[in-house]
Amino acid sequence: MNNIRIIGGGLAGCEAAWQAAERGLAVELYEMKPARFSPAHESVKLAELVCSNSLRSNAVDSAVGLLKEEMRRCNSLIIRAADNTSVPAGGALAVDRKKFADTVTKAILEHRNITVIRQEITELSPADVPVILATGPLTSEAMTESLVTLTGEKHLAFYDAIAPIVAADSLDLNIIYRKSRWDDDNPGDYLNCPMTEEQYTRFIDLLGSGD
Repeated sequence: MNNIRIIGGGLAGCEAAWQAAERGLAVELYEMKPARFSPAHESVKLAELVCSNSLRSNAVDSAVGLLKEEMRRCNSLIIRAADNTSVPAGGALAVDRKKFADTVTKAILEHRNITVIRQEITELSPADVPVILATGPLTSEAMTESLVTLTGEKHLAFYDAIAPIVAADSLDLNIIYRKSRWDDDNPGDYLNCPMTEEQYTRFIDLLGSGD
């Protein structure tokens, strides 16, 4: 059986591991958690979403929606998990973060051709098997330094955003209103919070200092 090594247990790494394993390859999937966490990660689960829980449009007449449909037809683990753990989001495919990560983690751990190794890889060194680097925008400093050495590039940048999670019982539903994202006829799945400029500025300040 041919081997392949994948570094990073996020969405891309898990999908790559799944597709390779389904084709009969012996997969070694390296994930640095729980030995080490990035500033944004909290869970030991694979495929942890730290940004938005939305995977964007599900409509096949959009590029991202068409890509999802193509992935469904290619037996995508990530899209199947997203479909099975989806939450209302209008025309978008959004997921329950915890259930999504649980679903992907379970599938990866139970696949007979995948071995998950909880170990941080800090450099890209010559290997006797194909290697997929899927560490994403939260690549560690050590791996970034290795990439700089390998590529000769001095300016490598990785960006990601963290979507704030707000407690539902802190929302005043007498002020907030439901509306669809694109103002169409679909039921409103998005909660909209009207604010003045002063209120918005204060909201941003409080958000930045929150837990």
